[in-house]
Amino acid sequence: MPRFKITLQYDGTGFRGWQLQNKERTVQGEIQDALQILNKKKLIRVHGAGRTDTGVHAMGQVAHFDFNTDLDTYALKDALNGNLSRDVRVMDCVVVSSEFHARFSALRRYYQYRCRTNVFLLDRNYTWLTGSVDLTLLNEAASVIIGNHDFTSFSKNSEDLDHRRCIIYDSVWKENGDVVNYHVSGNRFLHHMVRYLVGTMLEISRGKIKMEQFKELINHPVENVNIFKAPPQGLVLTRVDYDD
Repeated sequence: MPRFKITLQYDGTGFRGWQLQNKERTVQGEIQDALQILNKKKLIRVHGAGRTDTGVHAMGQVAHFDFNTDLDTYALKDALNGNLSRDVRVMDCVVVSSEFHARFSALRRYYQYRCRTNVFLLDRNYTWLTGSVDLTLLNEAASVIIGNHDFTSFSKNSEDLDHRRCIIYDSVWKENGDVVNYHVSGNRFLHHMVRYLVGTMLEISRGKIKMEQFKELINHPVENVNIFKAPPQGLVLTRVDYDD
């Protein structure tokens, strides 16, 4: 049976995250519903590269599914989009090897977090209104996490994980007018990890947390730290890389 890889964009505002939930609207559920229409009401399981939270957006989410169809990839993409709501779009569709897995084959994931330093209501669902920030302090903190670290201090507790080490390749804040964007990439990310990191770095910028405290939490991780978590609407999964 052919395996299809799709690349997605979605506005997470109206979803309870990616992962399927009973009686809740999710991105995974919406795609499966669209496929079910195309598959004579038979369920097709969709697997995503990352389980984005409620309110988190994506420009480059990747998913895969197995589907025995006569449609080519272009027609399948159009058919899916014809049965999806306007806040989800399939941007690309290709046939891949049966060994490909959207989550486990991924080598590198990219996230962006958008902060706004002035009041502008029209993008309130896509930015966090933070007020002014200290870009120098933010980048000093961002550089601390580059490399291989245990991010227990900056993730939601989960007993399902074998370990909480992640390799961070890039971590930088960039100013673009009144919007300050945090860019980070890594081999994997834990639940709420980017939001905890962004929230903590903003607290450093505001002088509420010392840089030494941040470094201590990175170098000597502990469970259930009382730190600030950034809201979901500023976070975007921008890209997922594979060994193509």
